[in-house]
Amino acid sequence: MTNAVSMLRRFTAARVALGRAGNGLPTQAHLAFQAAHAAARDAVHAPLDTAALQAAFSAIGIDSVVTHSLAPDRRTYLLRPDLGRRLRDSDRDALPSGLGEVVFVVCDGLSAVAVQRHAAPLIAAMARSAAPVVIAEQGRVALGDDIGAAMGAAAVAVLIGERPGLTAADSMGVYLTWHPAIGRTDAERNCISNIRPEGLPIAAAAAKLTWLITAMQHMRLTGVALKDEQDSTPAQSALLN
Repeated sequence: MTNAVSMLRRFTAARVALGRAGNGLPTQAHLAFQAAHAAARDAVHAPLDTAALQAAFSAIGIDSVVTHSLAPDRRTYLLRPDLGRRLRDSDRDALPSGLGEVVFVVCDGLSAVAVQRHAAPLIAAMARSAAPVVIAEQGRVALGDDIGAAMGAAAVAVLIGERPGLTAADSMGVYLTWHPAIGRTDAERNCISNIRPEGLPIAAAAAKLTWLITAMQHMRLTGVALKDEQDSTPAQSALLN
């Protein structure tokens, strides 16, 4: 292995320069790949522990309510993405309203492990009111539009487990949408991705989300028209703050 490749492997978790054994991978590399693949599959199918998540929010002084999408179970959720985008009628009727301009929704998505680990720490790091948080089981990103509209919120921030990769089974994303309503498209959202210790750290993600929310409230929009200019000029920063 060359020095250049050895140095590259120090700075990336990607599978580079694994070597070979005949026509295949060396045993150690092959077993590591199988373990990573198993961890990704486990993350997709792991259930969200809503009681533990509520306890984590309660510990930082935030109330939460638990809801469920129209997908009744994990298999249906994976086969019918459309059902994960809509809220059960009984849960919609029970949602509180008028509790703040920005509603935070925590969805299990494709990795319940991610939000189980990172959702409460991220909201705690933002130092802004987030009461109550809505926890949604079997939820897709667009479920936040249904929830936000039902609660009369001006905006919704959806914290959701991202599709696991072979080097990251606990990656969380945040999708910010101004004026949530059923039918919103991804072009009308801002996304922060790869929130995890080995990716975008909690503190950095909280700072970016806080900046985007401030910019959103100033410009009254999200999506392709709201550029992430967190490291903008002092004059621009002063305007947004």
